[in-house]
Amino acid sequence: MIVLLADPDKKFVNEILESWSITEIPVSAVTNTADMISVAASGKVSVAFLNANFLWAAELDTVSYLKDCNPDIEIFVLCEQKNLPAAEASLVRGASKYLLKPVALSRLENIVRKALQKRSNKKNYQLMESQVLEELFGDSPEMRKILKTIYKIAPTASTILITGESGTGKEFVANLLHRLSKRTDEPFLAVNCGAIPENIVESELFGSRKGAFTGAIDKKGLFEDADGGTIFLDEVAELSQAAQVKLLRFLQNREIRRVGETENKTLDVRIIAATNRNVLEAVKKGTFREDLYYRLNTFYIELPPLRERRSVISNLIKHFVIKNQSKTGKIIRSISLPAQIALKTYDYPGNIRELENIIEHAMVMAENDEIALEDLPEALHPSYSVPEARYLLTDAKQQAEIPRIEESEDISLAELERRHIIKMFEKHKNISLTAERLGISRTTLWRKLEEYKIDA
Repeated sequence: MIVLLADPDKKFVNEILESWSITEIPVSAVTNTADMISVAASGKVSVAFLNANFLWAAELDTVSYLKDCNPDIEIFVLCEQKNLPAAEASLVRGASKYLLKPVALSRLENIVRKALQKRSNKKNYQLMESQVLEELFGDSPEMRKILKTIYKIAPTASTILITGESGTGKEFVANLLHRLSKRTDEPFLAVNCGAIPENIVESELFGSRKGAFTGAIDKKGLFEDADGGTIFLDEVAELSQAAQVKLLRFLQNREIRRVGETENKTLDVRIIAATNRNVLEAVKKGTFREDLYYRLNTFYIELPPLRERRSVISNLIKHFVIKNQSKTGKIIRSISLPAQIALKTYDYPGNIRELENIIEHAMVMAENDEIALEDLPEALHPSYSVPEARYLLTDAKQQAEIPRIEESEDISLAELERRHIIKMFEKHKNISLTAERLGISRTTLWRKLEEYKIDA
């Protein structure tokens, strides 16, 4: 991983080399075309500062050549005023930006530091992607299709509409789209449109001029704050008709006008919108503009409720247990079987957000390193029959090992737990293996067997 500095000005090159302070990424400086091509061919260049005089070398398109040899490279063209047209043309072929000379060393080093951070972020994104697939999206064909769509549309600037019940993860997906986009180093602003009073929503989004209305001051709106990045408009269907018109105007020409002003401002903001309402119904009723709906709906993602993707609940529970360790001051190592059944069979009207709150509640209430049924909120305490519950437990292997209960048999969850633990221990004849299959600690299993008067 190196920085390529290609410039015919030997004095400039030597000054950069003598003062370069980023030790983790060295500079390979060249002053002629042949050496530049040689360094580019190494495939190790992550950032290139390329003088405009080197944009074409013996009919070779240098920018394209650099990108072919170094796919993840960022190219910055160093130019003077007279080279400006050539520098601007290089942006079309893949250069990131042009810098007018003279350029300070500090600016070059800041660019390289950002590039280093991007590489680090990319590794984190790859890890995050695998976690997302496992923890939030699950392994169903439907959720794989959604994730595949996210990967495809994230790098674009296209507008996206996300729908789904409250708590299904719409903001999480919007954040993921931003983090996987080319705007990842720019602002991501999440705005709850339904939480802004109707009389100030326009000024909050688009800014205002002092005196435009009672109490108005000169201020930028959220769209200006998000310039260059992404704005997430949650509950977009709650916007007033006047705000919808301004939003439509921005989507059409990328311009906003502060309340009380006559001049427009051009901004570069990607819009991701979301709602838990049926937008088409709102269009039919006339509360949401049809033309705005189609502008927002360039790409559409519908997130199913948690009750329709129960297979992912176990992974989400693990994720939230780890996430809330520092907040609650508790380390949870296991969840009792009745608590597992309750967590797997609950319908979660509040979806993923409700599940996280339930886990935090249970961790606070737990008296030791195990979450018991009584630690869960009352809404999860069983009012269902055990025969239905047995089919929803953890995985197919465990489901097959649960003792069958006849429909007419009236049995408590505690008794079901006792029978299941005894059956598993009799099958495996091994404390460690049985504890692993049950998803509990060895200590908990010892305690349970002693309680059941089973000789281990």
